[in-house]
Amino acid sequence: MNTITTLNGPTATITVRGDIDFDTLPPLRAATDVLPAHVTGLLWDLNHTLFMDVAGLHLLFAPAPPDRPDRRVTVTGLRPQPLRLLRLAAETNPAVFRLDRLICDTPAPL
Repeated sequence: MNTITTLNGPTATITVRGDIDFDTLPPLRAATDVLPAHVTGLLWDLNHTLFMDVAGLHLLFAPAPPDRPDRRVTVTGLRPQPLRLLRLAAETNPAVFRLDRLICDTPAPL
């Protein structure tokens, strides 16, 4: 797994190449930890992520630590398996897993 981070004004895009699981969660969190304080939007580009387990839910829906700025998190490029996981989470607890706020592009139907 590797990541590429790009900054465009107040928005950072982190492109993930590889699976998201509990082994890759720490480096993904580290990628967000080093973002400048002025970044208020975080876009996860998952076009190259074929698999995501529950660690992806922790990554995408975790609240910001109190010493860090609150960022609007969105995701693009969801592949079928990660999208199924997000939909299942949203069906289970729609108040916590708000896909309407997370997904910034229209996913393909399954």
